[in-house]
Amino acid sequence: QNIDDKNIIEPKNLKTKTLFYPDEIVSQMDMLAHSLENKNLIETQKRLEKKGLPKGVAVLLYGAAGTGKTESVYQLAKKTNRKVYHVDISEAKSCWFGESEKRIKRIFTNYRNMCESCMRHKENIPILLFNEADAIISKRKDVGSSNVAQTENAIQNIILEQMETLEGIMIATTNLCNNMDSAFERRFLFKIKFDKPGINERLHIWKNKLPLLTDEEAKLLAGKFDFSGGEIDNIVR
Repeated sequence: QNIDDKNIIEPKNLKTKTLFYPDEIVSQMDMLAHSLENKNLIETQKRLEKKGLPKGVAVLLYGAAGTGKTESVYQLAKKTNRKVYHVDISEAKSCWFGESEKRIKRIFTNYRNMCESCMRHKENIPILLFNEADAIISKRKDVGSSNVAQTENAIQNIILEQMETLEGIMIATTNLCNNMDSAFERRFLFKIKFDKPGINERLHIWKNKLPLLTDEEAKLLAGKFDFSGGEIDNIVR
């Protein structure tokens, strides 16, 4: 069964964008991009397998809203020539008892099939993206509180199990890392925190989004308003 095309993003359909990060994020994102280059990923997976460790690479991008976490995933996919299987958490949940768990299992089955198809066609392993994953990686609830809590805990258990046997790349983005369940924290190989941009980054974002601004105007806006990249994007639009 084919995965719904609306959930698959081809690298050729992703626009190359310049993202401006603080220096500490630049070095971490460069390291991540280097690790996801196909040759390096294959070598890493061989070493992990040799040590009897899970071969999958799980990445967590967390921090304030509008700081470029999702766009960073897209740019990683573009740079490493990988498809993105974008999971909409709201679509994965159902009001019917037991249906949500089936949908989550189906997502991982679809992803495995997608990986196998890519390998057959000599394409790079795709990225499984759980965007805005706050609802599924937060601390587990008291099971006696409600049926909803039981369902959410069951979903989390399924995802934790699937991460153990994952052979591809899973990236989750979240705004609420402080509320993350410790069982998830241990399973992420890379964890990168996205802070709001500083004055220097804001200046570059303003100039990049509105080239008509003079250096002085961009400097004034960057210094006066503590906006995230997403907020500046909205103002420009």
